[in-house]
Parts: sequence; structure tokens; C-alpha cells
Amino acid sequence: MHVMQYEIGLPADQDMAVIERRVATRGTATDDFPHLGVKAYAVRRVGRHGSAVNAYAPFYLWRDPAGLDAFLYGPFRNIVADFGRPPVRSWIGVSFDRGPAFAGAPVFATRAVRSLPADVAPGEAVEREAAQAGPADDRWHSQAVAVDPSRWELVRFVLWSAVPDTVPAGSTPFDVLHASTPHLADLPTGRLW
Repeated sequence: MHVMQYEIGLPADQDMAVIERRVATRGTATDDFPHLGVKAYAVRRVGRHGSAVNAYAPFYLWRDPAGLDAFLYGPFRNIVADFGRPPVRSWIGVSFDRGPAFAGAPVFATRAVRSLPADVAPGEAVEREAAQAGPADDRWHSQAVAVDPSRWELVRFVLWSAVPDTVPAGSTPFDVLHASTPHLADLPTGRLW
């Protein structure tokens, strides 16, 4: 599994209905994209869930890197044409787990990024992170843990079927306007190495 996200910062006074319309009219284009486990059309809105910024920040779980390549060198041109070319973060999958609300549609997401301790072997830190259970909340849909070895950072993306009462500490919250899930059921679960 490969994880990818780009975040497009928007002005504080941005009419987010423009982004909502974009997703409503174009979001289904990835509903059958090859090798795509899930694309969460995620946004941050000023004043919502404590956000100080507006942003369009979709994230992706790819079953196979061929899908990631096909997207970046194909349909991603639409993002570039409308917003310029944002940096794209990518991570190598460590684990994927299905939560109690896996049958529902994701409407919310959280992202937590933390550095791996420099004095700990990467495998040990990754193993500990992959072994952690999902949130103690029955509304979590699924979670992916991945690592960026260029920065030695771990990321934990959690999709939720409803907004949790409390956003997990150290996490950035996102509303999910749409989720394309053509190959979500095909993503391997548990530890991925």
C-alpha cells in the first residue's frame, strides 16, 4: 500500500462552497480508478474543528504504485491547471486496519504525523506503531499507518463514519466531502511487511 496527500492552502475568506461544488461535480471521476483503495476528498475550514485555515487536502491509499503513477501523470493535471502544482507527500504503507464502522461511508478524517525517534531502529518504531489498535471509538471506519523514510516520519490517517466527540491528540481534522473506494476491500489488512 502507498499513501499520498497534497494540501492546497486557500485564503481564509475562501468560499468553500466552490470546493464543495468541485467535489460534487468531479468527485465521482475516481470512483473506479485503477489500483485506488480510497481517495478521501478532505477539506479544512476556518473555525471548524478548531481549524485556523481553509485547505483542500485529498488523501489516497493506493493498492499498487501503478495507480499512483497513472494519477500523477494523468488526471492530476486538472489540479495543476486549477491550483498550480502542489507538493505531493507520499509514504510507504506499514499497516491498514478496518474499524467497527467499515461498512459506512467516511465523512471525517484525522491525520497525525510524528517523527521517529533518532535513537530507535526504524523497524522497532514502525512495529510499535503498526501494533497500536484503532481509536477507542466505534465510529472509526479504517486507519492506515505509513512511513516517509526521507524524513523518518510516521503518519496515521484515520477515516471516520461520524465526527468523533474528541479529535485524537496531535491530529489534524478534516471533513470528507466524498470518498472514492473502488478497491478499498482489496487493501491488505494488518501489518504490510
